[in-house]
Amino acid sequence: MQKTVLRINNIPAILWGNNTEKVIIAIHGNMSNKTDIPIEIVAKNALANNYQVLSFDLPEHGDRINEGTPCKVQYCIKDLADVMQYAKANWKHISLFANSLGAYFSLLAYPDEPVEKAWFLSPIVDMQRLIENMMSWFSITEQELESKQTISTPMGQKLYWDYYSFVKNHPVSHWTISTHILYGSQDELCENDVISQFAEQFSCRLEIVEGSAHYFHTEKQLEVFNKFIAENI
Repeated sequence: MQKTVLRINNIPAILWGNNTEKVIIAIHGNMSNKTDIPIEIVAKNALANNYQVLSFDLPEHGDRINEGTPCKVQYCIKDLADVMQYAKANWKHISLFANSLGAYFSLLAYPDEPVEKAWFLSPIVDMQRLIENMMSWFSITEQELESKQTISTPMGQKLYWDYYSFVKNHPVSHWTISTHILYGSQDELCENDVISQFAEQFSCRLEIVEGSAHYFHTEKQLEVFNKFIAENI
């Protein structure tokens, strides 16, 4: 599989496949990178259907671990916008694959972009609820977060007051892109009622994998994901 290493406004990226008129922007999830297994699965199926795939590293991930830019929603939305501008300049047809946290960023960055269709894996669709759940898990109050501005959690994730404030002030309210979602019934980060409400509100096709949690990583789960992409691409 041909892979071309490039930079988009200094964002490390990879272009999978040979020149075509169709591209899938692929956005990885938390603690991952531009060459992770789900993106590779997407690329294999995409190339067989005359697409290229454009993947890139989010801040604090992949080749950007030591860059110094935090993986906050404000910075990630800007990166997604830069990648979209590059895609619009180079391809006639643009689609989207996003995993977990990457899906949330795309919901804020791309609602009015010319994306023809989208595929989400374990998407985070309500970041405010996730942050508030994390605050509850670790007995952190809003007042404490506002006072300290940044709090590290036992999960290894940091909670930021400015991130939380941005999320509250920018709810996902508009998404008209034809979207297919693969979701695990035991997802601990995006509860069943949240994903069901999102899918109904925005007319998404939702496929639920019974017994799977948020992170699709076992051989069986990846087989299910491969089948999902192959059938829907």
